[in-house]
Amino acid sequence: MEMSHPAGRGSAHKTAGGWKQPVCVWSSPVSRFQTIRMNLSDALDWPSDGNNQSGGLWPSNNSNPTWPGQPATNPTWPGGNPSQPAAPQNSLVVPYKQTLPQGIYDKLLITIAGTIKPNAKMITLDFLAGNDLAFHFNPRFNEDGKKVIVRNSCVSTKWGKEERELQQFPFVQGQPFEMKILCTNNEFKVAINNSHLLEFKHRFTNLRAINVLHIYNDLTLSNVQMQTLS
Repeated sequence: MEMSHPAGRGSAHKTAGGWKQPVCVWSSPVSRFQTIRMNLSDALDWPSDGNNQSGGLWPSNNSNPTWPGQPATNPTWPGGNPSQPAAPQNSLVVPYKQTLPQGIYDKLLITIAGTIKPNAKMITLDFLAGNDLAFHFNPRFNEDGKKVIVRNSCVSTKWGKEERELQQFPFVQGQPFEMKILCTNNEFKVAINNSHLLEFKHRFTNLRAINVLHIYNDLTLSNVQMQTLS
């Protein structure tokens, strides 16, 4: 099922007066995924006794372990060293909807591999809880001549305060990418191509009710993987 929104797919759209947020109305999708249980050391390539939660140093597999807070110039995000997305058996259909039967929980790691379309205007990733939008991640390639990554939430049909401040814009039109989203009890942590990008503090606090991942707009997808870290 598709979202019931006249502007298309629920992402922000540009009008004569500038960028406008969509009405926050969503439908319930049906999707499938495979959960892979693995230990923290295997998933992140660092000893599991590091026991890091939110903030401070995040051990990694090289000499640059900064995570998160104020990242270094090129901090390494744990989880290997991907330069290209894994080759898929078949490309995934976009818009792509993925059900999360257990909702969002601590140490859920989501890895998304794909390619930005050559003339992309924006890409969008949403975490949904019924009609509420818990996390809206929306990189825009040309908003009044600027590249910006908008983050927001929409709870009870009311949009929250946009988060826009960010020094990096790691997405490149026509190029592949790998995104990792680490869910914790306090926030979503996002990394692109093995480098930490941002955190988004939970505004929708019933994490287990966040049960749909929706990816759409100007990209192709080769792989979406869920890992439950132990």
